[in-house]
Amino acid sequence: MPVPLKEKNVTRLDSNYMQQYDAYIERQKRKKQRLRRRLVLFLIVVVIAFGSLASYHFNQRALQAEKKEQYEQLQSEMTALEKKENNLKEEINLLNDEEYVLDIARTNYFFSKKGELIFNIPDEKPSY
Repeated sequence: MPVPLKEKNVTRLDSNYMQQYDAYIERQKRKKQRLRRRLVLFLIVVVIAFGSLASYHFNQRALQAEKKEQYEQLQSEMTALEKKENNLKEEINLLNDEEYVLDIARTNYFFSKKGELIFNIPDEKPSY
């Protein structure tokens, strides 16, 4: 069975050395506390800076993706418009040809040449 240890009652001497030592210990504690505060402040600044940079980066990526999608959409629209432009230019060239214009007039508006008869045949197939 272990013997219980008695508490030691030590009286502190109030000497000049002890006062200087206490002041030294107090300064060291304040230095550590200031260091901790500075480190915490620095950490907060770093976290805020990193967070804002990350937020800016993700916003820019979203904006870039949106712009890329818009660019691709406009690119396909431009391709369709170029194709339409080529078709219209081709139609203009064909409309400058008198034979083509007469052919359109004959098929769409039932104009005929002299001595020619036009019969309108329905496109639908009879049911019998």
